[in-house]
Amino acid sequence: MKRTLAFSVFCLFTSAAAFGASIPWWEQPTVCKLDPTDCYPTMGAGYDSELWDNDTGCWGMKMICPEALTTSEDMPIAMSRNDISKGTNINKDFDTSILNGDCFGVRKTSDNGAMASVNGEYVRVWCNGILDNVDEYLENGEITYGAQPTCEDLAKYGYVATVNNKCYGKYYDMAKYYIECNGKDILPSRIIVLNGADYSNTSGNSPSDASAASKLFDSMESISESQRKIYFKND
Repeated sequence: MKRTLAFSVFCLFTSAAAFGASIPWWEQPTVCKLDPTDCYPTMGAGYDSELWDNDTGCWGMKMICPEALTTSEDMPIAMSRNDISKGTNINKDFDTSILNGDCFGVRKTSDNGAMASVNGEYVRVWCNGILDNVDEYLENGEITYGAQPTCEDLAKYGYVATVNNKCYGKYYDMAKYYIECNGKDILPSRIIVLNGADYSNTSGNSPSDASAASKLFDSMESISESQRKIYFKND
């Protein structure tokens, strides 16, 4: 593609005698010439080197990914350096300095990719397969734009909202652990080791279900604390 100009250049001459009638017009000192400077040191994937940046007067424009823009776009859009630096029509959750295939713009992350920016705030990136309502897939897992899962939502499937490598969602075998949640807190109040107890067997003094086991555990903890106060008094 040959470089083309989308504008006309006008130059003002005071008189032909002032510049010398014998000097060709293209060598006159008042002739406006295009700056051949490139806008970026190197331009490969993610750039269009044939476009003229009117704002800064140089060749080359960045292609911004459609998902990184606040406008509804289906294809990458060429943007000037001034517009990019001012954040014009750029989604604040995206970093336009990072190449994403053939355009620039990836969702901002932190904590080694375990948190992602959504509407200006960082939310957990959940390990694959945990969320019921996935809005976007990232390199390390999944995110939702809406309400985050609660402790109870996760506990139903044996998960706890703690970091598991580069995403959230540590699994606890429900046959070996009981995850106890407290209100709407995303983290459990405690995780009880069942020690092989089978709650389907109601014979004898065995707890009939997980709730009964939790009550029994509370009672054992209370008795243990009272005994500790009796036999381990502070000097």
